[in-house]
Parts: sequence; C-alpha cells; structure tokens
Amino acid sequence: MRVVLDPDLCQGHAECEFAAPEVFSVPRRGVVEIRRDALPDSLPDTLLDAVREAVRNCPTRALRLED
Repeated sequence: MRVVLDPDLCQGHAECEFAAPEVFSVPRRGVVEIRRDALPDSLPDTLLDAVREAVRNCPTRALRLED
C-alpha cells in the first residue's frame, strides 16, 4: 500500500499529522507533506493503522490509500 495526496484538496488542517506524525508533516501554512524519508516505496505494516486513521480523519478527503 501507498499513500496518495491530492494537494488541491488539502487545506492544512493537520489531522493527518496528529494521527501519524512519522508519515505526515503540515507546515504552519500550506499543504501536508508526506515524509518520504519515513516511507519506502510501499507503506510498512507498522504504520498502516496510523495512516488509515489519518486518511479516515482528513476533513477534505485529500488523502487515500492505494494498493
């Protein structure tokens, strides 16, 4: 699995960063950044639950998981 971001939908609410700070970073003003240094090409199982929560809690649906 991998995380996909639609930057046009992101409004910087930072719910994803609260759920999975190892994966997401939200600057003070701007769009969420997926911390590629924390992720290989696919999402490790150890972070999957936190990322699922982040995707579920995104108020603008800017994040999704893909196989």
